[in-house]
Amino acid sequence: MATDKSLSLLRATRYTSTIDPILKLLISNSGLPLPLSLSRRQLSQHRLRPERCFPATDPSFLWMPPRSPATRRLWNSRVPLYLRSPAFRAFSKSGASAAIAPPFIYPSPRFPTPNERYSSSPALRSSHALVSHSLPSCARLFSHTATMGSIERLAEQLEKPELDDRSYRVIRLPNKLEALLVHDPDTDKASAAVNVNVGNFSDADDMPGMAHAVEHLLFMGTMKYPKENAYNQYLASNSGSSNAYTAATETNYFFEVGATTASTDDTPNGANGTSNGTDTPAKPNHPTSPLYGALDRFAQFFVEPLFLESTLDRELQAVDSENKKNLQSDLWRLMQLNKSLSNPAHPYHHFSTGNLQTLKEEPQKRGLEVRQEFIKFYQAHYSSNIMKLVVLGRDSLDEMEQWVGDLFKHVKNQDLPQNRWDHVQPCLPEHLGKQIFAKPVMDMRSLDLYFPFMDEESLFESQPSRYLSHLIGHEGPGSILAYIKAKGWANGLSAGVMPVCPGSAFFTISVRLTPEGLKQYREVTKVVFEYIAMIKEREPQQWIFDEMKNLAEVEFRFKQKSPASRFTSRLSSVMQKPYPREWLLSGNLLRKFEPELVKKALSYLRPDNFRMVIVAQDYPGDWNCREKWYGTEYKVEDIPEDFMDSIRKAAETSPESRLSELHIPHKNEFVPTRLTVEKKEVSEPAKTPKLIRHDDHVRLWYKKDDRFWVPKATVHVTLRNPLAYATPANLVKTKFYCELVRDALNEYSYDAELAGLDYSLSASLFGLDISVGGYNDKMSVLLEKVLTSMRDLVIKPDRFNIIKERMTRNYKNAEYQQPFYQVGDYTRYLTAERTWLNEQYAAELVHIEAEDVSCFFPQLLRQNHIEVLAHGNLYKEDALRMTDLVESTLQSRALPESQWHVRRNMILPPGANYVYERALKDPANVNHCIEYYLFVGKLDDDALRAKLLLFAQMTDEPAFDQLRSKEQLGYVVWSGARYSATTMGYRVIIQSERNAAYLESRIDAFLTGFGKSLANMSEQEFESHKRSVINKRLEKLKNLSSETNRFWSHIGSEYFDFVQNESDAANVRSLTKADLIQFYQQFVYPKSATRAKLAIHLKAQAGAHAHATKPEEQKAQVVSFLGKQLEAAGFAVDTERLSTAFATVDVSSGDEAQILATLKAFLESGMSLSEQQTKPVIAQLESSLGLQLKQAGIEPKSDGTAVQPNGTNGDLQQSTYINNVPEFKARLAVSAGPSPVTDLSEFEDFDAKL
Repeated sequence: MATDKSLSLLRATRYTSTIDPILKLLISNSGLPLPLSLSRRQLSQHRLRPERCFPATDPSFLWMPPRSPATRRLWNSRVPLYLRSPAFRAFSKSGASAAIAPPFIYPSPRFPTPNERYSSSPALRSSHALVSHSLPSCARLFSHTATMGSIERLAEQLEKPELDDRSYRVIRLPNKLEALLVHDPDTDKASAAVNVNVGNFSDADDMPGMAHAVEHLLFMGTMKYPKENAYNQYLASNSGSSNAYTAATETNYFFEVGATTASTDDTPNGANGTSNGTDTPAKPNHPTSPLYGALDRFAQFFVEPLFLESTLDRELQAVDSENKKNLQSDLWRLMQLNKSLSNPAHPYHHFSTGNLQTLKEEPQKRGLEVRQEFIKFYQAHYSSNIMKLVVLGRDSLDEMEQWVGDLFKHVKNQDLPQNRWDHVQPCLPEHLGKQIFAKPVMDMRSLDLYFPFMDEESLFESQPSRYLSHLIGHEGPGSILAYIKAKGWANGLSAGVMPVCPGSAFFTISVRLTPEGLKQYREVTKVVFEYIAMIKEREPQQWIFDEMKNLAEVEFRFKQKSPASRFTSRLSSVMQKPYPREWLLSGNLLRKFEPELVKKALSYLRPDNFRMVIVAQDYPGDWNCREKWYGTEYKVEDIPEDFMDSIRKAAETSPESRLSELHIPHKNEFVPTRLTVEKKEVSEPAKTPKLIRHDDHVRLWYKKDDRFWVPKATVHVTLRNPLAYATPANLVKTKFYCELVRDALNEYSYDAELAGLDYSLSASLFGLDISVGGYNDKMSVLLEKVLTSMRDLVIKPDRFNIIKERMTRNYKNAEYQQPFYQVGDYTRYLTAERTWLNEQYAAELVHIEAEDVSCFFPQLLRQNHIEVLAHGNLYKEDALRMTDLVESTLQSRALPESQWHVRRNMILPPGANYVYERALKDPANVNHCIEYYLFVGKLDDDALRAKLLLFAQMTDEPAFDQLRSKEQLGYVVWSGARYSATTMGYRVIIQSERNAAYLESRIDAFLTGFGKSLANMSEQEFESHKRSVINKRLEKLKNLSSETNRFWSHIGSEYFDFVQNESDAANVRSLTKADLIQFYQQFVYPKSATRAKLAIHLKAQAGAHAHATKPEEQKAQVVSFLGKQLEAAGFAVDTERLSTAFATVDVSSGDEAQILATLKAFLESGMSLSEQQTKPVIAQLESSLGLQLKQAGIEPKSDGTAVQPNGTNGDLQQSTYINNVPEFKARLAVSAGPSPVTDLSEFEDFDAKL
């Protein structure tokens, strides 16, 4: 897998520290089930992006495993690739997404847009490439600067994709803040992002994590909007979300919000830039655009943030919880090991996340006031001249220019220089020539070679490293991977440049090793250097560069829109690069072939300029060191002289002595040559596909693209056969078969992937799923090859054994993932009529041999029902022909509908209160986890589904604010709807150092309190929530793949409710507050006799470190906290008298009610304060005291009562513990299977013209 310098875009999202570029390699070598889930090319596409991966409120995406090619495979393996979440808004607020993967993972589109591809791609020559947007001359590009008043206009004609209907303008304010304004007349989401050229590389050496902590604290109130969650409340009320991330040299803040203005008669106070309670003293006269109101609040982060004292401990606890979440992650552990073994004089050496120790405890011991340190950092490093702003909306460019000028003009300009580290390198000579052996948590094996490399920041026109990564990372015949894979040494390889910061970079080559490959890692290394020698001895090839260049241009030409916040966040980061402003959208294009720069790049790949890291659980076994921050065991030694001699010889091999199997790639035969799109104007795009064939054997759904007009298409095929999902053994054999086919196709399909055409093959609940997508020109060629490979598979014993070992590792490793990745598996296990766990699959895999798979897969192909969706730039004849190809190649018999697998779910009876406990396998993980699930009803109950959607929206921000921000229960906190195959419900997920029983009690308390909030909710606020849901359900499709995924999800659901989003919006529109109160009382209220609850408790084996161990130390810490909170509230406190008041109180018991009662008595008796005066501070402490007790090493007790084993208090119903799952399910009723909401005959159109 070739990877290019786009890897520098790897990033963590809000409440997540910097992700080093090396994390990319660790993802591909993590030992997670990547080989089962992603093609090698797609690994390079998985950036750690912050946007939601699928709409958390969209049942069509959640009621079944996603059926797009990559998502389906990820579903089966639950791989945490993204470090982000569609649903886990655990790290940001008001609908913002998370930095880590959820139990359900929905990655980037399988067939990605051009700039999402890291792999250098061979290109096609086409006279149509950029025909409408030929590259302008440098003189025209670089000369245009206009001044409008005090705002400079730097560019208005950006080089953009052919179908891009947006208007652009680049401006610079008098304070040197640069902004890109984007007018999109059709967007339903407005967005803005600010990228600040400062990140964790600017942390003080003795206070790592400062930049990350400052990022947290900027969200916690500003002078103009002092309420700590004012920003997020505003976004939530306007269909919005927010997020942020901290990287090495940048911090990125972004939001999105509804693009349209609500009508004035139902706009809640504060919804459109007006007063928001106490946030603004008076209602100003300014625009009513939701974007304006959000920009107003957003700009204040950079004008006058408060760094509220009352939020400081909570946000530092959030940083600490995040760090603890990552302690057992090999991705983070190996990344930090590489950093820790680098030059201490370079900031790459830093620990970037931070924790309580680095950000609070140690600074306080040195006499520092930590809040002041954060303020100093902000004042020293945040300056308008190093900020880049992107604003996207429906509003005109002139309007947005005025808003930006008005709102951001007060950002202080300190004329700071760009953050660069040219004078020092991450690795000095003494750090090279080493072999580092590291022991991972998961069972994984990898060999990583790191070459210090030149900084390519100013070489954006030629990008010489892409030439290297294309060749070294190639997977076709003659490649490094093809050779070492044939030897049985490797499963995968990736290569590419990874910028560290301006001034330095690494070129990395990473190999996923087999057990035999680990033994032969020296031979693998020699093969790599032989291949590099082969490249060096030839002059750089113009045709290779042209292939890459031309395809990149065609991909850019047909680039489609991405979600608003993804666009603004990415572009604000791109603006930090030295591109001509007209090239902001097209900066990744290759423009110049510079052979001398390619040679210079190659000169860095030499034996005296690298180090290597060998990762394995059982080799060499004598690790003698432990990394400081994550505790990774490792060993460092010089590369033995005999080994280094053999590397030098490999690097100097002549053509005569070199391995004959190695050669440069041939020209790519898959490059498309037909890029025409027949665009026919339609009054309105069709909302549903049509059935153009419907018989006993085939159901063919078809829609010719009438919306996006790109020369791409996707064909999804399901071969329905109940054998695949009949037993755990059958499912494992089906997955094994898919792995073997993909393995056999690897070399052949790599060229297709490079040319923008991809495929997938995976096991599903229905049988086998096949997908082919990308440029439609040669789609049928690839589909035919996939089908014949499936039919004619010959299982090679050596590859069978390698894949079996890999699958065994993946099942094992799945149980060492983050607890919240795992918890959804158990919920599905208990609520689906038929499903199994990884441990059951692993037990069956042990007994499966090659002969079993050989005998089994013909049965899968012999009889089936074929379901097809053909969507995109295809004619009806194309769809019918490819469907015929499936039939003629496989020659299967029709499967009667009576034999189809029917998906059904268990129905929890009213009054149910079940708990299922499991101990986590990882003995070192300190985090517990809970999924708290409330059963609501059947998925096809439209009215009930609308209520669930609205309730999930209403609790989204309050749940996060209470459970995450105020109580700091854990880093991962999420609430929302859960959709299964035939049922739906409401759930809350928390991962925390606190035990699951306590977490359940706090969820109960939140839900109880929310009933009062609902009863007291104004009609304006209620209508605001309705508008948010409606806007989300009616969001426009962004690109062709989003429409394909929507169709395929509805087809796979077997409800065929293609316009469900519209019916949901209509049903929500008619809801009243009384409807939601009734819904709450029936399904949610903890004391309701009719609600049905299931709680999954995942229990950690390890205990969290207690910061104070002696009772007297614990008491002093808590009393000190209480005193500070009273002072922050404006009370003059005698600390000695306060300590005396607690002299006889057993604080270490964790009895919150007793502590608060003692404090209240002190305030009223000792300080002669009235109840009215003390009530606000007592109320605030009720939500934050538990956190402080936890920090002191005390397990809190809620409401003065020890938490009962069932996690409830008072008169809540007793829990029933599930000890035998089959017996539990046997006692429950089962739902009916899904059935079409519209008769399928309504979709039939056998005479379709197109």
